[in-house]
Amino acid sequence: MSQDVSVAPRIAMVAGETSGDLLAGLLLGGMKKRWPDLDSHGIGGPQMAQHGFLAWWPHHKLSVHGFSWELLRRYREIVGIRKQLRAKLLDQRPDVFVGVDAPDFNLDLEADLKAAGIKTVHFVCPSIWAWRAERVEKIRRSVDHVLCIFPFEPQLLASHGIAATYVGHPIANLIPMVPDRGAARMALGLTASDTVVALLPGSRRGEVEHLAMRFFQAAAHMHAADAAIKFIVPAAPGLQERLQALAIQSGMQHLIQIVAGQSHTVLAACDVTLIASGTATLEAALFKRPMVIAYNMGWLSWRLMRGKQLQPWVGLPNILCSDFVVPEFIQDAATAQALAHSTLDWLDARTNGSGKLEALTQKFENLHRELQRDTATIAADAIQKVLQT
Repeated sequence: MSQDVSVAPRIAMVAGETSGDLLAGLLLGGMKKRWPDLDSHGIGGPQMAQHGFLAWWPHHKLSVHGFSWELLRRYREIVGIRKQLRAKLLDQRPDVFVGVDAPDFNLDLEADLKAAGIKTVHFVCPSIWAWRAERVEKIRRSVDHVLCIFPFEPQLLASHGIAATYVGHPIANLIPMVPDRGAARMALGLTASDTVVALLPGSRRGEVEHLAMRFFQAAAHMHAADAAIKFIVPAAPGLQERLQALAIQSGMQHLIQIVAGQSHTVLAACDVTLIASGTATLEAALFKRPMVIAYNMGWLSWRLMRGKQLQPWVGLPNILCSDFVVPEFIQDAATAQALAHSTLDWLDARTNGSGKLEALTQKFENLHRELQRDTATIAADAIQKVLQT
């Protein structure tokens, strides 16, 4: 039965982690323009709250790092949250459920809701093109429609009988085509002549525990090669104190500037970034910054994920460009020495006349244009069509 689209729908949403909260907040902004009296609730964070979203649980409750001991320790809590949420949604029966990323949590929930006759939409196609191709069957069973942020995904899903819409990547509209490096440096107390390396060891505690010390040790190697380099770390919410402790442990506390949040300002200001694989690498690409991508996780997580990997690349910029346009150092390869050497190579490229930086900037500009769409409006259109079916 279709819904009267002039009446604001009741929308339930689940967003896990900081990146999901950002994506969901942008989506809610578009839906609020269409339906000012929109009723939205579920699991989310501060970006969603700005649009009147009522969070029954905070988004960080779903944030874990891979197949880790943290996941095993928190498994019962997360399953308990999903069970309570499922019961609440089946009782209240929203007009549509939108799961934002967090596929391990959302797909099972969506399957139960869809089976009960509640329309389901998933925002951000699970990366079946990168790893865990077996998920495609679960997606088909779980969702009525998928909102895709990469242009090649709808055709892939259509080949498996799954309805999808390319909505563009919302972050591409938040980041200017030509970032203002000068203003960013001024905001961070840096000068135009400074050589700046941004260290982004991840937005989750598990990532920080596996990567921050490696990054700080790499910074020590870079400092030994060039004492003028300035290092800056944007700390995700709740992680600044831990990062400061790790900086002290590494002996680099006086040489590394740790700031609360401001990751976009830091990326706009830097000359190069040493960065954890994830959404932040795409943001760095949209800021047209050269980068060195690293990732490290527990042994069990690595064994499980490595066996499901479908492409030779891990970092999003490389996946989207179908080439190793920036270096990746994964697991045991992510040594402090290797990370430092590769980062210094990008700094050398500024003056060696190789054209390497110019070529990378052009690739990232092309990628930026391809990802720019009116995401909020296109997504709201797609959700409205789902409501009408």
